[in-house]
Amino acid sequence: MRIGIDVMGGDHAPHPILEGALLATAQLESDDVVVLYGDEEIIAPAVGDANVGPAEVEIVNTTETITMDESPVDAVRSKQDSSLVVMCKEGSRRADNPLDAIISAGNTGAFVAGSQMYLRRLSGVHRPGIAAAVPTFAGTVAFIDVGANIEPKPIHIAQYGVMGKVYAKRILGIKQPRVALMNVGGEEQKGTNDLKQAREYLRAIPDLNFVGYIEGRSLFDGGADVVVTDGIVGNVSIKLAEGLATGLLKKISQDIAESDPKLLEAFKPILQKFYAEYDYHEYGGAPLLGVNGISLICHGSSEARTITNAILRTKQFSVSGVNKHITDQLAMIEEEMSVA
Repeated sequence: MRIGIDVMGGDHAPHPILEGALLATAQLESDDVVVLYGDEEIIAPAVGDANVGPAEVEIVNTTETITMDESPVDAVRSKQDSSLVVMCKEGSRRADNPLDAIISAGNTGAFVAGSQMYLRRLSGVHRPGIAAAVPTFAGTVAFIDVGANIEPKPIHIAQYGVMGKVYAKRILGIKQPRVALMNVGGEEQKGTNDLKQAREYLRAIPDLNFVGYIEGRSLFDGGADVVVTDGIVGNVSIKLAEGLATGLLKKISQDIAESDPKLLEAFKPILQKFYAEYDYHEYGGAPLLGVNGISLICHGSSEARTITNAILRTKQFSVSGVNKHITDQLAMIEEEMSVA
């Protein structure tokens, strides 16, 4: 595989991004290539000092960087020599030597725009969506969309159900994923007209295993394996959960330390285990499902291990054939529903 990394994207870029990419080369195969996009004067010395391999490393020098606070579409159009845009261009199927996967921890909106602009959409997909693997008390849940599409139409949400099911089955290893639609309540009469229309679309999809509405509090207790929603609700939900979990762990640790420092020492292994189970760094990144390629979006605060895990996740994504399964499922559903 040829895996592109936006070295300049992220809150702490470029050094953690670069370190994580180079560490990943030790866990890849000799025919894999990690392509680093960014300032060559920063990247080349780090590559020279690292113990690289067995995967190969290539450097593509770029002269611009898209910052986290720039307007996504304007930045993609105006900064054509940015690390993010050059990488997205080379992820296109039309490129001379196209990348098999692209990864960025930079401006999410710009990366989504660049991925859609240059990778294009898979056949049958109306709007791509970001699928986050959310660790819960009952296992991992595929949560889609978490930021790509803030005003989806009902048909977009229905397709997220199909794409989320494929992701849950092929990547998360859930044999019969249950699909639910996020709403303010479980009752049939609740929700906007668009949500009700999306519910009817989801119900009509053959073999989807749609279980109806799900409330936010049920996301973490095993009510479903795939939860679909719009990009605003999805993004706010995961950031709220992330902030709450981090805050609770800190508060518990502080209170125990103030009460009994020895007790904190006894509790440390339990707290560390809990943190490891719910640590987003372990998941690497969230795929933008529905684009014609592999586009993995990492957290802005990504560490080196986040990037390493994201690179390894692209290998799993490629081997599992997620994109082919998505196009096959959508084509089959369209045919069955048109006949019906």
